[in-house]
Amino acid sequence: MAGAAPSAFAGIELMPHRAIYDMELGQADDDAGIAGLSGRMVYEFTGGACEGYSVSFRFVTELSSAEGGVRVTDLQTTSFEEPSGKGYQFLTKTFIDRQLAEETRGRAEHANGGVEVELKKPSEKTVDLRNKVLFPTQHLQALLAAAEKGDAVFVADVFDGSETGEKVYYTTSIIGQQRKGAGKPQEDAEAAVSKLDGLTHWPVTISYFEDDTDAGGEKTPVYQLGFLLYQNGVSRRLVLDYGEFKIRGHLVELEPLEPADCARAN
Repeated sequence: MAGAAPSAFAGIELMPHRAIYDMELGQADDDAGIAGLSGRMVYEFTGGACEGYSVSFRFVTELSSAEGGVRVTDLQTTSFEEPSGKGYQFLTKTFIDRQLAEETRGRAEHANGGVEVELKKPSEKTVDLRNKVLFPTQHLQALLAAAEKGDAVFVADVFDGSETGEKVYYTTSIIGQQRKGAGKPQEDAEAAVSKLDGLTHWPVTISYFEDDTDAGGEKTPVYQLGFLLYQNGVSRRLVLDYGEFKIRGHLVELEPLEPADCARAN
């Protein structure tokens, strides 16, 4: 499925939206050295199949160590996925205590059975990835297509431009049984969850591996992401599992945005 054609996702309609999540420490092992964590994540998804998809993402956390220190991490990402998934432009900046610690900028394109990446940051170079990868929105659409078919497992190679812009994640997604309606808000905001009424959703856990030989489940993933995934692409009840600690995200605001005008785009 990792090499699936974009046309395979033609029936998957994603809702442009802005979602805000409050983040908190779920649990932490004693060895993790974490006393507390709080933060906020803002995710904005716009565009459409006719003009491409844009994502603006910001994730700010304040982490308190067991020794009494405090570190603020600010991850900022903007990306544009071209129509039919042809190309993917990305910019990621990571600030630690307000100082720029890492910046990645470039464009990736499906070519010659793999992906060619033209990097501008952290250094100018061309990288050829042998993998038939999916870009992030392609991956989301493919995951939804698998869920709607009733598949319990979905495996795909994903490129999102993270870290140095040369990494491919080998992912295995476990898809739970289909559920009708928005579901109980639990710790999410009731007003935000109410905007998902009438939609189908699935509990999903994605494991991210750094080596394709690990994706069979024999080794420990780099991290796991759990969430409820709705048929329009919105997610809530987030759990980021890094092994020694977990971060939970609660949906506090959900704002549907204007869909792309395909007539204008053409």
